[in-house]
Amino acid sequence: MGILSLAEADKVNLISSEILLFEIHRNSNQIRKEYALEVVAKAKDYVSMSPKIEKRSRELVDLGIHFLDAVHLASAESAHADYFCTCDSALLKKAKKTSGLKVKVVSPLELAEEL
Repeated sequence: MGILSLAEADKVNLISSEILLFEIHRNSNQIRKEYALEVVAKAKDYVSMSPKIEKRSRELVDLGIHFLDAVHLASAESAHADYFCTCDSALLKKAKKTSGLKVKVVSPLELAEEL
């Protein structure tokens, strides 16, 4: 069963965030943007920016994580997510080498295997 099917069956909980919506709306590809918004609409939880997330983002940047990626990870940590799923190979590589993350960073394939 795919990740989205699991979410639709209430077997996993998707989490959206302010930073995720920000990045989706920056996408110039209208088809991808619409699909991403459909997926995000399945999320049960939403994480808004906060001083705590801003502080943690700065800490993650100090560990060498790019700013927007750091905000995504800090948002996931704030929501106590078990996994942060990404297709960004550079972020996956960096996260796997970074100690101190409070969320497990995985590819969609890794997540499907773990679920």
